[in-house]
Amino acid sequence: MNMSSTQTSGRRSRRIRAAAIGITVCLGATLAACGSSDSGSSSSGSGGDGKVGVSLVLKTLTNPYFVSMEKDAKTQAAKDNVSLTVAAGTTDGDTQTQITAIDNAISRGDKGILITTNGDAVNAALKRAKQAGLFVIALDTATNPADVADITYATDNEQAGKLVGQYAAAALDGKPAVVAMLDLFNNQVVSVDIQRDHGFLEGMGIDPGSKTENGKEAKSGKYTGGKGGTYKIACHQPTQGAIDGGRTAMENCLSSNPDINVVYAINEPAGEGAYNALKAAGKEKDVAIYAIDGSCSGLKNVTSGEFAADAVQYPGKMAALGVSSIAKLARGGSKPSVTNGKTFYDTGTALVAAKSLGGLTVQSPSQAASACWGS
Repeated sequence: MNMSSTQTSGRRSRRIRAAAIGITVCLGATLAACGSSDSGSSSSGSGGDGKVGVSLVLKTLTNPYFVSMEKDAKTQAAKDNVSLTVAAGTTDGDTQTQITAIDNAISRGDKGILITTNGDAVNAALKRAKQAGLFVIALDTATNPADVADITYATDNEQAGKLVGQYAAAALDGKPAVVAMLDLFNNQVVSVDIQRDHGFLEGMGIDPGSKTENGKEAKSGKYTGGKGGTYKIACHQPTQGAIDGGRTAMENCLSSNPDINVVYAINEPAGEGAYNALKAAGKEKDVAIYAIDGSCSGLKNVTSGEFAADAVQYPGKMAALGVSSIAKLARGGSKPSVTNGKTFYDTGTALVAAKSLGGLTVQSPSQAASACWGS
């Protein structure tokens, strides 16, 4: 329906007067700002306060290693104006909880995800996240395949395994080795499990026999590390990276071969469980336990002799760098890059033992304590 010229002119005059009043109010206001309704939002964040949304998805929150990641990520988030959401599996290997957390991050509009993956079952969800524009950083454990994540921030887990393997070979001083391999899983493939296991064997001078699977090495032969000698692999047992799992695994290993004198443990909780089993069997003084982690309590176990050596790593550093990287990227910065010569960003490792052997570079527990994590 057409309007008359008089009606049109009147309405135009009212609009002009309203606009003039609005301008006067804006010019006269000293405390209130005039602008669009979304002036407080930021294209770099997921909220209306300029914050960048980041999700930290951990394996569990029962292991101090991942608690340290949460702590340092939160500290960094406060510095970088990041809205951090933390989720974790109920147990090591719980992928469904992680998948739910990834989907929630997508729905929330987060800019990135930091994840310590519990297994390949999360891959499809991570691919959905990348398709939705989220930047995905794997922490500690590379995804399988690695390009499911945009980049990995991790310890060189194979190198960490090699350090304790080299020390184990040196400590044997040519004596026969009867070795218990306390791994993470026996029903799924996780890169950190393979890398640490294989690194330890390589450090001792034993061919792992496979690049992709544990337990494929010759079960007896000669190790070439240190002065060299003969070896037997008594067992490969899963621990789920937990104290209870380590104890059960060690009990099973002792049942198959009571002459074990060297224990490789995927992490400190598994090593602690192994020590408990050895102590219950009265064998704790006859067996050397080699672990990987670098927690403050683990360093105390090196001091007490519970662990013969520990390869340390820096989980809090991984998480803090991840938070910072996503915040910078979301605000127009460049994508993070890998360490030269490696397929990931290496956050470092070091060998800790009570004394140096075989010319190996060793930190004392007191020296390593300045960078330890947990309690």
